[in-house]
Amino acid sequence: MKSWIELETSSFFDANARDRALGLVDKGTFTEFLGPRARYCSPHLPVLGTAVEFDDGIVCGVGLIGKHPVFVISMEGKFIGGAIGEVNGAKMVETIRLAIQTAQKIREKHPSDYESRRPIVVISFETGGVRLHEANAGLLAHAEVMDVIQDARHIVPIVAVVGSKVGCFGGMGFVAAATDVIVMSQEGRIGLTGPEVIEQEMGKEEFDASNKALVYRTTGGKQKYIIGDCNYLVEDNIGAFHNALREIVDIPMDEIEKMRRIGSQDLVREQQELVKLVAELQPKDAMDLWKYFGNKEPAKLPEMNTAEFLKVVKRRVRP
Repeated sequence: MKSWIELETSSFFDANARDRALGLVDKGTFTEFLGPRARYCSPHLPVLGTAVEFDDGIVCGVGLIGKHPVFVISMEGKFIGGAIGEVNGAKMVETIRLAIQTAQKIREKHPSDYESRRPIVVISFETGGVRLHEANAGLLAHAEVMDVIQDARHIVPIVAVVGSKVGCFGGMGFVAAATDVIVMSQEGRIGLTGPEVIEQEMGKEEFDASNKALVYRTTGGKQKYIIGDCNYLVEDNIGAFHNALREIVDIPMDEIEKMRRIGSQDLVREQQELVKLVAELQPKDAMDLWKYFGNKEPAKLPEMNTAEFLKVVKRRVRP
């Protein structure tokens, strides 16, 4: 088992789901719900002759940051690409529901000190979306997660952290977009359709999935930060994500609401304006957008480390 220093300084990109869950909260505070010993596995996979994981490829639990309970959901990309099905989807839903219930209990017990104790949900995404093996059960799980995220609105902040190998694609891309705050590293990727699927459907001339530089310029953390789809960009280590969460837990709920990308008519109009802009500009590369938003030498940005990038980058100004 890694020491705390080794854990906090280790690469978020390379970390497994359990290490991420342990390191996103304060030292020694994480308690797992329904871990491998509980053996809650997908009932669908054995029928198809597919191996199971005793935690169904997701780590859920609670820890602390200061006095704030932090409910963590951490996906394991090494198991079926982190795909979401019936059981791991249910674990996500019940973890968020427990966070909502905890918020209500804390408000009743500590009304004058609620803000310093307000719970938060952190979802560490590493997934390609729906677990196709489970068909409609996987689709239903996505719908239930989206529904409970809406139940948490104005009560418990939901924070997406994205920086793992698989990225966040498919239906879970929608789920990440529906959270309140998104924290990414430059290695993180978010999209609705994975690069390989785009190439398969549109052809290699349209999108070359083997061109990793293109993939990261299109779906990576720097692109998302510039256009405003990502609120925080951090270094690729677990401690950097932990430190970002330390800041977020103390942000008032009305300020958290302003960080969202969807969820109101005004935000819908904002997204429509961005779509209109892209249609007018007809960019051939993400760097064309970067230049439009004020970055005079966009070709230099991909090669910068995160600290250098944050010093010079110009972002889309949100209304």
